[in-house]
Amino acid sequence: MMDVLHQKKAELEKCLSESGSVAVAFSSGVDSTFLLKVAHDVLGDKAVAVTALPRSFPQRERQEAAAFCEKEGIRQLVVEVDELTIPGFCENPPNRCYLCKRALFTEMIRAAAACGTATVAEGSNADDAGDYRPGLQAIAELKVKSPLREVGLTKVEIRALSKELGLPTWEKPSYACLSTRFVYGETITAEKLRMVETAEQLLFDRGFRQVRVRLHGELARIEVEPEELERIVQPELRAALNARLQQLGFRYVTLDLGGYAMGSMNKGIKNR
Repeated sequence: MMDVLHQKKAELEKCLSESGSVAVAFSSGVDSTFLLKVAHDVLGDKAVAVTALPRSFPQRERQEAAAFCEKEGIRQLVVEVDELTIPGFCENPPNRCYLCKRALFTEMIRAAAACGTATVAEGSNADDAGDYRPGLQAIAELKVKSPLREVGLTKVEIRALSKELGLPTWEKPSYACLSTRFVYGETITAEKLRMVETAEQLLFDRGFRQVRVRLHGELARIEVEPEELERIVQPELRAALNARLQQLGFRYVTLDLGGYAMGSMNKGIKNR
């Protein structure tokens, strides 16, 4: 298996080398961390990180992104974007991700060009075709490169290669921006984003690894890994979480008995 992975990694290195220089859209997630590391190993200072900081990007992820770049000696370009000003975004239509990605990547492309880097690359992988991802349309329209998808690397393979490289993200839980916590049609506001971020951080602080707090009107729907369901309903913890989330502004606090499911807000969307 590792021979196949090393072959794909070699193809990735060749792809990045041929670019001459690259700005990697870096969020500190599993995929973008691996892509940035390989790009920097291949291109040195001609590989930079470009990190967009919308409201839906949690503080802990911002800190992790900055810390990784500092540790690796990688130049990081930071782009501040208020996605709540993007026309149509706050109404949270099914193509919300398209609207947001197009705006974010437009700004990241400008930042990269300003520092002399013509190529922008992002970290979607070969598995990402399996979910509803309208943001990929924006990426294609803007001609942003997707090297991990181009060489056919899956999430499992990226984790294996990340472990081999000693990257701390090799076992990091999957993550998506806070806007994905809202049922389509639910208005997105700065206050609601803060509520969701604070609620999820509360669960992370309690030791839960894979967490989502989905917002349905006044109701919070908590998703944790199936093996953590028994722990979260222990009387003392359950009562504490319920009280704290209600203090944050959620009128009702529920637990999804199915456990964490990637893209659970996309159920029912027909046009994929």
